[in-house]
Amino acid sequence: MTHITHRQLFFNHIAQTSRFPLALEIERAEGCFMYEPSGKRYYDLISGIGVSNVGHRHPKVVEAIKEQADRYLHLMVYGEYIQAPQALLAAALAESLDLPAKAIGPFGQIDRVYFTNSGTEAIEGAMKLAKRFTGRFGFVSCFNAYHGASQGALSLAGQQFFQQNFRPLLPGTKRIRYGVAEDLEQITTDTAAFIIEPVGGESGVRIPDLSYMQAVRRRCTETGTLLILDEVQTGFGRTGTFWAFEDYGIYPDILVCAKGMGGGMPIGAFMASENIMSVLTGNPVLGHITTFGGHPVSCAASLAAFRVIREERLYAFAGRKGEMIKAAFSGHPLVKEVRGKGLMLAAEFESFDLLKAIIDACITEGVVTDWFLFCDNSMRIAPPLVISEDQIREVCGIILKVLERFR
Repeated sequence: MTHITHRQLFFNHIAQTSRFPLALEIERAEGCFMYEPSGKRYYDLISGIGVSNVGHRHPKVVEAIKEQADRYLHLMVYGEYIQAPQALLAAALAESLDLPAKAIGPFGQIDRVYFTNSGTEAIEGAMKLAKRFTGRFGFVSCFNAYHGASQGALSLAGQQFFQQNFRPLLPGTKRIRYGVAEDLEQITTDTAAFIIEPVGGESGVRIPDLSYMQAVRRRCTETGTLLILDEVQTGFGRTGTFWAFEDYGIYPDILVCAKGMGGGMPIGAFMASENIMSVLTGNPVLGHITTFGGHPVSCAASLAAFRVIREERLYAFAGRKGEMIKAAFSGHPLVKEVRGKGLMLAAEFESFDLLKAIIDACITEGVVTDWFLFCDNSMRIAPPLVISEDQIREVCGIILKVLERFR
């Protein structure tokens, strides 16, 4: 019988999302590293696209998964049974959002959490919640923003490239320029919600001015529009604070997170005050439902990751580590700019063709990095928050040696 390799099975039976997948076969992963069956080691410099904030297979996350698996797995559809992992995680998230009173938004402190399976699902839930609470159906988002791939989330996408072959999408959506205060006039009394990332992700790590984000909050309050902050990429310590919005002195009406919150397990959430969230309980009852959202194993893993990040203050060290990476590449003749906050960084090059060649060479040398959906000439640098300073020096040295080949 002919032996069929995992690679053959991958290409024969896994639905492909592009014609050029990385097609690395990873046998195990730990901390900042992934390993092929041959034993070749790769630095994961993108954390599985913002997921592995506490590193791969963090011991406390693995322990929490095993302990919960020994108790129970799925029991019932969301919201019917009291499940300790869900309740404890929701309480921890609410505690993290108990900020000084002057920062709290017009609808009160966020203290209700709805768990989903992913960031996209969390966006969908947030959109439904905004429509139900306000009685409006209009949404405003930003050009070059990405909020997910399902029908509602795709309707918010900031580039038509990803939308055009899936129309018709939701009506009543508008796009404005990220960081441009005059465009906020497009948010009106017909707008259910304005959704924005506190740091632009797939646009290539764009950081808005403090004054702009405060103007966003004012405009939403003036028009009765809900402010949805998409912290799918930025949340759980990525940018140097636990939540990226803390740097702006504002507070969302609905907060969305996923990716880094699971410690490697699939989970997302949209959160709001009881005043807002309660509208999903009636007219109709079960206004939003999910079977696997808030899976107990994922919630247990998430709570462990939450505690690691908070108790070890990994977010507080992200700023210094990010500055080390910036310093390593700033001034290099091939690097036009290094942008970012904390360990959410982008190194910009002249073109996609140059960057793609550099990325391919880095992979050969054992460093996995990537580009951005809407900024394909910038290298994504977002390692696990647990990366050490010695590891930063080592991985930056590898990349700098690769860059020398292209000068």
